[in-house]
Amino acid sequence: MGNIITVIGLGSGDLDQIPYGVYKRIKQSEHLFLRTKEHPVVKELEAEGVEFESFDQLYVQESAFESVYHEIVERLWEEAEDKSIVYVVPGHPFVAEQTVQLLIEGQEKHNTEVEFEGGQSFLDAMFQALRIDPIDGFQLLDGTNLTGDQMNVQQHIIIGQVYDSFIASHVKLILMERYPDDHPVHVVTAAGSSEETIVSIPLFELDRHVELHNLTALYVEPIRDKSKLSREFTQLRHVIRTLRGPDGCPWDKKQTHESLRRYLLEEAYEVIEAIDEQDDDHLTDELGDVLLQVMLHAQIGEDDGYFTIEDVIQALTEKMIRRHPHVFGEDSLETAEEVKETWDEIKKREKGGEDPTSILDGTDQYPALIRAEKLQKKAAKVGFDWDEVEPIIDKIKEELNEFQEAVETEDQQEMESELGDCLFALVNLCRYYGIDPELALNRTNRKFYNRFRYIEEELKKKGVSFEEVTLEDMDILWEQAKNMSKKKESIEE
Repeated sequence: MGNIITVIGLGSGDLDQIPYGVYKRIKQSEHLFLRTKEHPVVKELEAEGVEFESFDQLYVQESAFESVYHEIVERLWEEAEDKSIVYVVPGHPFVAEQTVQLLIEGQEKHNTEVEFEGGQSFLDAMFQALRIDPIDGFQLLDGTNLTGDQMNVQQHIIIGQVYDSFIASHVKLILMERYPDDHPVHVVTAAGSSEETIVSIPLFELDRHVELHNLTALYVEPIRDKSKLSREFTQLRHVIRTLRGPDGCPWDKKQTHESLRRYLLEEAYEVIEAIDEQDDDHLTDELGDVLLQVMLHAQIGEDDGYFTIEDVIQALTEKMIRRHPHVFGEDSLETAEEVKETWDEIKKREKGGEDPTSILDGTDQYPALIRAEKLQKKAAKVGFDWDEVEPIIDKIKEELNEFQEAVETEDQQEMESELGDCLFALVNLCRYYGIDPELALNRTNRKFYNRFRYIEEELKKKGVSFEEVTLEDMDILWEQAKNMSKKKESIEE
């Protein structure tokens, strides 16, 4: 390789804390470049007559830190083309220093060697200033690129790169997704130097009335109160594991995959009910009940030694990526129909590409109404379907006539068979118009329930029992309930 770029870290404190060898190397350097001169040591070096060039002006010119870092590195490569240079960064070169990583990645391409000397990480000074032991669990995160799923809220968290109120506002919003609004946050500035300050504030005040600059880092205390961990997946898993554990709930401990089957169906229908009601609070609660079933099955799998919730999540994640090549791969699909066709084809390949005994296989486990729709959809894929609605209407009329003939013969078994044909034909009509027959019938069930409840309430108000009214009386109340519901639906629309 040719010339050398020597990277030196200024540490986190004053000039007195820099090793003498590093200090001498800086003093003797003829080509000295600083990422930023906003550091306690730099003022003292300037006072001693040390000459350097800083890249602070780039922070003003560029709108994004990523662009600044790339621009700095490009300038360093240019300077190193005809001479060896020294590049000085705050703290330690390998702690929260993106420019150093870019230099390492590009040294072979530019035929320039990158060496490193000195530099104390600000983390040591932070641990001392805050009096915390990282052995309890610790994370160092980048404030400019912070996301909610990075954080373990039960560990010490230090967030660097919090330069200004804009970044502080971003960090605050991310933290408030996982922490209580009044959770304690400590703003630490110039840790380890004579200018060190610590300001402790509630989280919601993070971007207010606190001075922030390039020597600022945030410390977020762990959440130790178990009652404040109810939003965390790890806490949910702990609760389920406890319920199934030796000192857990007798009911939960005795459950098996088989015994829980009916509950999954019940909870799924209650989710549909909440969706139909357009009640977000109800939907939140019912989705939680569905998740409970998933967690219980996963815990049973773990207890039996067959699989864990991580296996469930892995299988689902990989399946979603695999079946969406137009999102996670290079395929291009424009319509929902194309996506569905690709999904079915990938699903078929995953199962070995072998055709089932019948294209109608795989529907036995569904309730009758849902199975009827799925059977028709499977048959339609090979062309066994009507393209127009008129033949479907004719078929419904034909089946109704055949049912009437069965009624006249008083043959109960034949009546049941013909009425089933009527229902099957009606499902075909639903499918033609894109209506889910199960949801449609559920809507009618709910409508019937609400209107009949109106009759009950009105009779109760009048102090009258069902035995004391006629069908005509109840029909009048039914029509009242019907008109009221129509007016309500009209207002909502």
